[in-house]
Amino acid sequence: MTGLYLHIPFCRRKCSYCDFYSEEVCEATIRNYPDLLKQHLTWATEHSAGATERSAGATEHPVWATEHPARASEQGWPGPVDTVYFGGGTPSLLAPEAIAGILKAVNQNLGLTKDVEITLEANPGTVSQRSLAGYRSAGVNRLSLGLQTCNENQLTLLGRLHDRQEGLDAFKWSRDVGFDNISLDLMFALPGQTTAELKEDLCAYLELAPEHLSCYGLTAEPETPLQQRIISGELTLPDEEFYADAFLLIHDQLATAGYEHYEIANYARDGYTCRHNLGYWQRRPYLGIGAGAHSFCDDQWGSRWEVPADMTAYRQALHNNQEPTKCLETFERESALRETIYLALRTRHGITDTELKQRFGCTLQDTFPEAVAGSFPWLVNDNGRWSFTPAGWLLFDRLILPFL
Repeated sequence: MTGLYLHIPFCRRKCSYCDFYSEEVCEATIRNYPDLLKQHLTWATEHSAGATERSAGATEHPVWATEHPARASEQGWPGPVDTVYFGGGTPSLLAPEAIAGILKAVNQNLGLTKDVEITLEANPGTVSQRSLAGYRSAGVNRLSLGLQTCNENQLTLLGRLHDRQEGLDAFKWSRDVGFDNISLDLMFALPGQTTAELKEDLCAYLELAPEHLSCYGLTAEPETPLQQRIISGELTLPDEEFYADAFLLIHDQLATAGYEHYEIANYARDGYTCRHNLGYWQRRPYLGIGAGAHSFCDDQWGSRWEVPADMTAYRQALHNNQEPTKCLETFERESALRETIYLALRTRHGITDTELKQRFGCTLQDTFPEAVAGSFPWLVNDNGRWSFTPAGWLLFDRLILPFL
């Protein structure tokens, strides 16, 4: 199966820590953007080499149902897709009717499996009970709410649009309109954050009882306003000791509450892992649609593609019936092996020698003996399955280097 990522590069106001491609919202641009996405979908499925008609596989969903046969490409984008992810930016700036129209176009061009996972990222400051009901009716069945924290002072410092109560209301409304698969973002290691404040956040999140949590330590990305405030001395991020203690505190409390720590930054109740993101870590193919989107094609050893983060160039390419996507990298066996290991070891599943033998004809120990030895005791081998401990994940950037 194939995943589909749709990038919605608009924000009402860009957060001080964010380095993802987005632009401050312009009503005319955002109103016309869904049509650009539909054009891109058609281009990707009709103009890729070897595009063929697909005779079956589309769902009979009442919103997406279409009399037109869905098409799929043989160049890494076969339909139907089993995951759709609206990311950004702020996808919840699009009206529910726009989301429904895009999903209908996806079904027409690629097809959607009957059990498709459809995720929408939403900023609590941009939703209402009515809009959330509209997204649910449009077919969205997984909501990712950018709560980040329940601490009022930190929300202000981060430049979020919502306050604590608006965040809690957004979650309640989501439940009220029928969302039973909700992910919440939690940021930790915030400027001036104390252990007590982090515990308060965790308590508030556990009271909400979401199905999934994504927990990220705040970092000062290059050329962001946050980095400039840190360079100037206006703000200071917690030290590495606090970061490590916070990471392990989150792990312990969420594990005790029944969440599986299934990837460095992600936790889920049984049956609620994010299938779309698992596809990234398992190196499955996915198609990226929209300005700033990326794709991975699993032909031969794989290749990565990008749509340049330039709205004007994106619009012009589609209007001129030109390819909007550029190849970033084509993998050879060696680079594919190393990336497979890098991505797999981010997950609790890790990677097995059986999987490596099937894909590359080797084992981890035989191919990287020095890297394996240097990762002891954080890299463990359980009957041929290699994975990092949670403490090993804290050192991931250092431990993974010898494998790359």
